[in-house]
Amino acid sequence: MSTTTYTVKGMTCGHCVSSVKEEVGEVPGVTGVEVELSTGLLTVDSESPVDPAKIVAAVEEAGYKVVR
Repeated sequence: MSTTTYTVKGMTCGHCVSSVKEEVGEVPGVTGVEVELSTGLLTVDSESPVDPAKIVAAVEEAGYKVVR
């Protein structure tokens, strides 16, 4: 099991959180997604490490940015 955290910029409401969770949850290999609106913290669980570029692309697809 692998857990990785990212910081997402631009989320302002519960709908934002839902959009990010939905997009990231569709990335192959992802088994769990948690998003904390107040901090922008995105926690991704997976069976094995997932390419960070795929997570970043999913967040961007939802309309937000990952802060590196």
